[in-house]
Amino acid sequence: MPGTLDRFSRLAALKPARPAPLRHVNLCQPTQDDSLAQLLGASVATNRYGEHLVVRNWYSTPEFTEPFPSALELLSRTPDESLSRRTRVALADPTKWLFLDTETTGLAGGTGTYAFLVGLAWWDAGGLQVEQFFMRDFGEEHSLLHELAARLAERPVLVTFNGKSFDWPLLESRFTMTRAIATPPLAAHLDLLHPARALWKLRLGSVRLVDLERHVLDARRLGWQRDDDVASALIPQYYFDYLRGGSSAPLLGVVRHNQMDLRGLAALSGKINSFLGEDDRMSGAIDSLDLFGLSRFLHRRGESGRAHIACARALDLGLPAEFTPRARRDLALLAKRRGDHEQAAALWHEIAADPRDGALACEQLAIYYERRMKDDSRATEFAKLALAKVLLNRTKAREPFFASSSASQESRHLRRLERLERKLALSGNTPDATLISPAKQLSVTAGKSHK
Repeated sequence: MPGTLDRFSRLAALKPARPAPLRHVNLCQPTQDDSLAQLLGASVATNRYGEHLVVRNWYSTPEFTEPFPSALELLSRTPDESLSRRTRVALADPTKWLFLDTETTGLAGGTGTYAFLVGLAWWDAGGLQVEQFFMRDFGEEHSLLHELAARLAERPVLVTFNGKSFDWPLLESRFTMTRAIATPPLAAHLDLLHPARALWKLRLGSVRLVDLERHVLDARRLGWQRDDDVASALIPQYYFDYLRGGSSAPLLGVVRHNQMDLRGLAALSGKINSFLGEDDRMSGAIDSLDLFGLSRFLHRRGESGRAHIACARALDLGLPAEFTPRARRDLALLAKRRGDHEQAAALWHEIAADPRDGALACEQLAIYYERRMKDDSRATEFAKLALAKVLLNRTKAREPFFASSSASQESRHLRRLERLERKLALSGNTPDATLISPAKQLSVTAGKSHK
């Protein structure tokens, strides 16, 4: 009979609940009847909205690393956005950072999804302090959110992994649904998924946190492992099974999973911070694909000088064959942007024979010889080569979008050719036949392919 009553009481938790009467904030040991709290080693927190469980742990790893100001600014802005003074001050103070990870009743989000476990962490005494809020039923949500708002008021720099797309929008909706607890304002939100994807996706393919721990952070060296970890897809079902009167034992694995995510998140923040903060200290010990990813990330953030250095070092270290043409193209564009037109031209000459980027290289060389070298004959030569390569590529393409893009490029090259030919005619010069012959050969090849 008691078991049946317990099941019905948990099912009642699925109903909306009103906030509990005003109570004093308190933290106490659970009663012997609270088997879940006993299992998790949790305390019972009581505030004006009711109760929830709190699990606290301190870890010596990962160790705290002092942030680089340049890295923080790169993580916090877009290429055309500057940081406010309030954001700069908050970012510069690591005691204001709050790592956050949630476990929810669904992976798709939406107003019907609850964050039944909210994990928080912050730097403390050189290590990581972890605090987890767990609601034993949906009626404890107000209490949990009230404490979360208090933590965010103390540490308003939020650090997450995919939190801008999932965790924080979900919590914002839950704050709104309470109609009583205001959504706490953030000084900054650092979502580490995006820089991690830029830096390591080329090498790893997958940038899940567990993959980053294994291949980037070397989690075993740090002293932790996930050999018996809970699969994320099973977590919502474990919680619903508990609410319906099932075993609470799997929830211990869920809490440990959340702890590992928070520790991995903190370690990843240190890794990204040191990676983005390095300049002349980058060495051959860094994988060339990681350097190439860093170059592209820096370029998107407007750091063209540092991007050029990273891309050049990636090429010097040796990139896989499929990435080398792309890196040389990026390096040429970066050289042009910083005004080193001679180096850019040398790189474009190397790329001109590439099937994918040859047309772009020839177009850039036509611009270089016309505007920088004042050599309209050579400019005409490369303009014709660019046009021939576009025509050749269009005969091989089957996608409608690519065909439309090729038509636009063809029109642009034709306009350049007409202008150059008029300039040559006015000056009394004609293009050297030996220079034009490669373009004719490509044009003939394109025509045959089209037939």
